[in-house]
Amino acid sequence: MTITIAQQEYHDLLDASQVNQAKQAESFEMVSPYPERLGQGHFRSVELREGIELRIDHYQLHDDLVLRSPERSHPVEYEFYLPTGCGSASQYFLRGSGTAPIETWQKPAGQAVVNVNVHLEPSIVQAYLGESFSLKTAGLAHLIQSEQLYYQRAGTPTVAMLTTLHQLLNCPFAGVTKKMYLESKVWELMALLIDQELKLAQAQQSLPTLKSDDVERIHHAKDILLQNYSSPPSLLNLARQVGLNDCTLKRGFRQVFGKTAFGYLHDYRIEKARQFLQEGTLNVTEAAHSVGFANRSYFAAAFRKKYGVSPKYYLR
Repeated sequence: MTITIAQQEYHDLLDASQVNQAKQAESFEMVSPYPERLGQGHFRSVELREGIELRIDHYQLHDDLVLRSPERSHPVEYEFYLPTGCGSASQYFLRGSGTAPIETWQKPAGQAVVNVNVHLEPSIVQAYLGESFSLKTAGLAHLIQSEQLYYQRAGTPTVAMLTTLHQLLNCPFAGVTKKMYLESKVWELMALLIDQELKLAQAQQSLPTLKSDDVERIHHAKDILLQNYSSPPSLLNLARQVGLNDCTLKRGFRQVFGKTAFGYLHDYRIEKARQFLQEGTLNVTEAAHSVGFANRSYFAAAFRKKYGVSPKYYLR
C-alpha cells in the first residue's frame, strides 16, 4: 500500500505530534514520537539559533510514503539519509537556496532510517563566513540564489562525513555545552560538503580543453546514442563511428554533458519511458522493454531514483 500526501500535510502531522506528545530533552531540544499514522520511531527538533534548524529522525514507515511538494522558496539545506539495515546505501543531498520546483518524493516502507536534516537561512551562511566574504569568488555562488531554481546535488557520504554524523548523533554533552557542540557539527558537515563542491569544480577545471572539432564529434556521438537508445553501440564502436579514440570520447563526453556517455543515455531512456507512461500507451513492463531495460526491477529502481516515485505509481 502507498500513502500519498502533500508535504504541508506531512509537516502538519509532525507539528501535531510535537505539540501533543513532545518531551523536552533540553531547553533547546524536543523529542517527539513519529506520527503513528505513518510509522514508528521518533524525531528530535533542535533549536540552535534563529536561522538554523536541525532535525534528526529515527523512523520506519508502515507503508510506502509519497510526498508531493509545491513550488516554494527554499533555504540552504543538507540532508543525510542513513538506512540502518543491510542492502541500502547512505546518501546525502545538498540543496542551495532559491526556488524549489514542484517535486514528488517517495520513502520506502520497512526500512529503519536515520535522517539528519539541516536548514540554514542564506543570511546566516553569509554572516558565518563574514559579510565581506564573496561566495562568487570562492566558486559557491550557486548555493545562494534568490528567485532562480535552486541548486541540488546528491552524493555518497565520505568517511569524514560519516564520522562527524556519528559524533553529532552521539553527543556526549548536556546543556549549553551540547548546544555548542551540535552547532559546531552542523557547520563541520557544511564545511565537508563545501569541500566536495570545490573538489568537483576543480576536477572540471583541470580537464584539458577540447578542440572545437572534437566537440562536434562528441555531439554527433550523442545523437547516435539517442537514435539507437534501445540498442546502443559499444563505447569503442561509437568512438570509431565519430572518429575519436575511446579515451577522448569518454573524457570529452563528461566535459561537454556533465556525465558519462552511458550515464547520459541512461537518463534519456528513463525520461523516454516516463513519457510513454504519461501518455498511457504502454504498461510498466512494455515501457521498460521499449527503451532497452530487460530487467523490470532494475528499471523500477532507476525510475524511482530519478523521479522519486515508482513507475507503477506514476502510471496510476
